Amino acid sequence: MKKDTSTRLQELMDIKNINQVDLCQRTGIPKSSMSMYLSGERSPRQNRLSQIAEKFNISEAWLMGYDVPMERTDSLSDETLSQKDKRDILDIISSTKAELLSQEGLMFDGDPASPEAIESILSAMEIGMEMAKKKNKEKYTPKKYKKD
Repeated sequence: MKKDTSTRLQELMDIKNINQVDLCQRTGIPKSSMSMYLSGERSPRQNRLSQIAEKFNISEAWLMGYDVPMERTDSLSDETLSQKDKRDILDIISSTKAELLSQEGLMFDGDPASPEAIESILSAMEIGMEMAKKKNKEKYTPKKYKKD
């Protein structure tokens, strides 16, 4: 079963033996925002997830609650995505968001989808698309992206 981000943030603080103030200072995320993330009142947006994952060298997918290793396992760095790749992903995410917001009666877990739920869906899609692009680059151009 997938855990929520607030649970993963608490696990991260326990593992790293830090408190909320330390987490905020290390990531540069305001305490008020972090409090909402920890309480489950709001899910962090993609840029916040990236900030936390980068500072602690952990997987964004783990942080989002997926059953994957905590440590980053990407064999490719973020630099392997070209600006065009990033633009393509953002274009797809933007059009998908517009489509989701324009639908009436959109449900998520049996309740009307909140803007936070839609952001969570889009964040997961963005991570998945980035991972797929990286894997495809590694698979179809292995010499250029080969691990040392």
